[in-house]
Amino acid sequence: MSAARSSIHAASLEEAFVLHSRPYRDTSLLLEVFSRDQGRLGLVARGARRGRKRLAEQLQPFAPLLLSWRGQGELLTLTGAEPAGPALLPTTGGLFSGFYLNELLIRLLHRGDPHPHLFDVYRQTLALLGQGTDEEAVLRRFERLLLQEIGYGLQLEREAGSGAPVAPGRLYDYLPEQGPVPAGEGESRGVRVHGQTLLALARDGELDAEGRREAKRLMRAALAVHLGDRPLQSRELYRRQRLL
Repeated sequence: MSAARSSIHAASLEEAFVLHSRPYRDTSLLLEVFSRDQGRLGLVARGARRGRKRLAEQLQPFAPLLLSWRGQGELLTLTGAEPAGPALLPTTGGLFSGFYLNELLIRLLHRGDPHPHLFDVYRQTLALLGQGTDEEAVLRRFERLLLQEIGYGLQLEREAGSGAPVAPGRLYDYLPEQGPVPAGEGESRGVRVHGQTLLALARDGELDAEGRREAKRLMRAALAVHLGDRPLQSRELYRRQRLL
C-alpha cells in the first residue's frame, strides 16, 4: 500500500452531529461536525444546495446523524448521511445554549482528536436542554466536563498548594490555572467564590442564586484561559436578543 493511499480517511455511518455549516463554493456546504469516534472534522457536502434539498435539510445542528465520509487532509468529503433520530433541541427552546455548546466544541477541540465520552455528554446535554431542564445547571456541568475532557479539569475539592479539603463555609479566591486559595483581605486575586459553590460544581449539586452567579463567573474565567481574546459569537447573539 502506498503512503498516499494509507493516509486516506474513511468512515461509514458514524454517529455525529453538525456543529456549524456554511455555503461553500456554488452548490456545496462546508460542515464542522462532531463525531463520536473520530472527533471534530471538516466535511464538504458537495451539491447539497442544488437539487439535493433533502440532504441540506438533514444536515442541521442538534439532530443525531449517521455520516459517512472519505478523503485526505483536514477537509474530507461527505459520502452519505442518514438521520439517527429527531432533533434533540427543539427550535422553541434552548437554541442559544445549543449554539453556545457548539461554539465551545469548535473553539476548544482539535480536529481528528476523538472524545467519545464527551460526545455522549454533549448528546445528553442537548436532550436535557430540549426537555427544559435547569439551563444554567446543565451548562455549568457541560463546561466542567469539557475542560476535564481536554485535560484542563478544575480543582474544586482541594485547596491549591496545601491540598487541604475545600471547606463549604469558607471564602476562596479561585486562580483558574491553579485552583482555590483561601481568600485574604482586600481585592480578590482571582474569582471570589464560596467553598460550597466549588463543592456543588464538583458534585453536580444544587446552587442558590449567589452560588449560580459565582459558578458562572468561575467557569467563564476558566474557559477564557483557553478561548483567548476572541469573544464567543453565541454569547453576543444571546446578549443582543435579551436587549431586543
